[in-house]
Amino acid sequence: MVVVTLHRKKCIGCNYCVELAPEHFKMSKKDGKSVLLFSKEKKGFFTYKTPDNASFDPCEQATKACPVNIISTKII
Repeated sequence: MVVVTLHRKKCIGCNYCVELAPEHFKMSKKDGKSVLLFSKEKKGFFTYKTPDNASFDPCEQATKACPVNIISTKII
């Protein structure tokens, strides 16, 4: 299972995550911050879990590209 977490409050709106994983991230028109699609929020962290291991590579690229290190991707 792939688990992706976004600490949205600290997002600076650089758009790298959307460019690298557009099927998982989009930019909010309301505040210009990243949105992790299909995620659930808990205490300011947005988490998306999927059994599809194909999601790992694009999300991992987004994790590495994020200049403020607010995205984590792991396989459990």
